[in-house]
Amino acid sequence: MWCPFCNHVDTRVVDSRLATDGFQIRRRRECENCGARFNTYETPALKAPNVIKADGTRELFDEEKLRRGIQKALEKRPVETQAVEHSLRALVRRIRTLEEPEVSSQQLGAWVAEELARLDQVAYVRFASVYRRFEDVQAFREEIERLEKNKPGALDTRQFSLLREMSDDAPAPNTKSKNTPK
Repeated sequence: MWCPFCNHVDTRVVDSRLATDGFQIRRRRECENCGARFNTYETPALKAPNVIKADGTRELFDEEKLRRGIQKALEKRPVETQAVEHSLRALVRRIRTLEEPEVSSQQLGAWVAEELARLDQVAYVRFASVYRRFEDVQAFREEIERLEKNKPGALDTRQFSLLREMSDDAPAPNTKSKNTPK
């Protein structure tokens, strides 16, 4: 690999390790001519299918566009970053391992909706409202009723636990009351 500082054609690998997501290898390189060090990242070259849009046009699958859409739906929702990354990796793996050279945006949207429904119901409804182009409040209502029917009792308890803890008269664990002797 050529050096980005002096354009010398020979650099050597000093260190290699997996990047944080495990899908890349970070290589630390050193130029044999000027001694400058820099990083390169190696990823597998997988061919993703083209996405067939609703109007019939085709575009290359864009992982960043997928990430932005999911993050927008999950904005200000109590979902762990690790769970979001896991879902994104699962979606990208599913898309990149397709045997078909093309996938419809409707199919792609259905897979994203499936992952969002698993992660957070509010994010799912946000995404579905755009993906399915809800025209009025009745469409929202029908989707929420369908969601409740398919997932009975699966309320998102992450927000309620804090309220229950605050309402208890007992002090929170690992905290000392002001009246407790030291």
